[in-house]
Amino acid sequence: MVKNKNNQTIWSTRIRNNSSNLSQKIGSSIDVDKRLYREDIKSSIAHVEMLFKQKIISFRTKNKIIYGLNKIEKEISNKKFEFNKKYEDIHINIEKRLFQIIGEEAGYVHTARSRNDQVITDFKIWIKSANHQISMMLSNVINNSINLAEKNIDTIMPGFTHLKNAQAVSFAHYLMAYVEMFKRDKDRFKSNLDNLNENPLGVAALAGTSFNIDRNYTTKKLGFKKPTNNSIDTVADRDFVLDFLYSVSVCSLHLSRIAEELIIWNSDGFNLINLSDKIVTGSSIMPQKKNPDLLEYLRGKSGITFGNLFSMFTILKGLPLSYFKDLQDDKEIIFKSYDVLFESLKVFNEILKNVSPNKKRMIELAYSGYITATDLADYLVKNNSMSFRNISTTIAPSYQWMEIHSTHTVTSGFPAEVQVDISGIHNSATVVMDLTQNTHSITQTGGFLGDLLILHPTDPYTHSIDGENINSTLKFRINASWDDEPDVRIKSRIVLDDGRRSVPKIQMIGIGPRNGIENIRII
Repeated sequence: MVKNKNNQTIWSTRIRNNSSNLSQKIGSSIDVDKRLYREDIKSSIAHVEMLFKQKIISFRTKNKIIYGLNKIEKEISNKKFEFNKKYEDIHINIEKRLFQIIGEEAGYVHTARSRNDQVITDFKIWIKSANHQISMMLSNVINNSINLAEKNIDTIMPGFTHLKNAQAVSFAHYLMAYVEMFKRDKDRFKSNLDNLNENPLGVAALAGTSFNIDRNYTTKKLGFKKPTNNSIDTVADRDFVLDFLYSVSVCSLHLSRIAEELIIWNSDGFNLINLSDKIVTGSSIMPQKKNPDLLEYLRGKSGITFGNLFSMFTILKGLPLSYFKDLQDDKEIIFKSYDVLFESLKVFNEILKNVSPNKKRMIELAYSGYITATDLADYLVKNNSMSFRNISTTIAPSYQWMEIHSTHTVTSGFPAEVQVDISGIHNSATVVMDLTQNTHSITQTGGFLGDLLILHPTDPYTHSIDGENINSTLKFRINASWDDEPDVRIKSRIVLDDGRRSVPKIQMIGIGPRNGIENIRII
């Protein structure tokens, strides 16, 4: 057995000169991988028990090593362990301390084992536990989402497509959509365990060992299903890392989606939900503000998990077989992604307990935008033997042509124009039809950038004279920006060539809070 004094590196017999400070700093991963101390001690104990079983080490040596490892675990747990960057990582730090506690017999702990299979074994055990922890957090999220949904089965709101009112749904139905996403996330983490259940221990550096080891024994001891098949692949494999990072990224994506949606719904324009003061912050200058910072936190943190996944892809993309130092960064990437997702799930659970629907606003918005139009179309198809496409064209506001008829009596002067004013609370349009030139002009006001009113392309208006009466017909359609108009006033008047204007003919359409101009067929 080669002696391994405490002030020496483990390769001091073949590399005589000490590493530079920069080399030691770059090569050290102890600040990151010290999180693996429990897993490292667990796998080392299983390994030495196997060595004793196979009569590779003595009973006395086995017991001394296990005693020392248990002592080290207590020291680390109680924060009495001194980590030394000179020894690079958690594995060597533990081994060096083991030499201090039990002496030269500590060297037997590495018999028939390399750091390569040691590291990947520890890492797999840790990720198995991480999958379990995330799954438990997801169970809490699912349960809290269901609890909120159960309270809002009868809370009616508009469902959206393209952020436009589409069809009526319940707030419970909406929440349960995300429950399905979180269930898939949970299943994804569960399925990762299948790829984590192959035991790497025993493949050594890459070609196994000449010792008569029993990999099935350590497999059972460490909770794996079977040993890995190919030693070279085992050392080089980081597919299980990618699987975990992908699962984390997809779950973060789902959290970001619902966070974005709740941020929009919390905005003054939508005002569909209320956030408790427990989960909002104020403004540094505007006293009236309540900001949804926790939701923005969820949305932002997803970027970290996406970046970590692509970082790992990039590290692996050009690596030949088998082990390279590049792989040292996998642990920092995994730990960061795990921490971000675990914290995000905690935050989201807190949000679920402190969010409530604005039921009054939800039902108010549900009454606008004609969200039962699809149901009406289905009804007409079922009961009127009409094609769905024809039905859709008939009832769709954007396709419905309307006709305004007016008659004006002219007893003196010469009629020059017919003017039609269509006005609501939010929108207005004026059509001026020149009787002498047979031309027209349209002016409009409202929040919509496009055309509020469109004249029929082939038959926009007609005029006829019956004695002293001027009969006019205007054929047009309106766009969806008129949806929320409770009623619309239409005024028609004749304008003479000397500027005199007649008393307007007035009619109202869509009178009532739930009608609206687009529900009225004017012929």
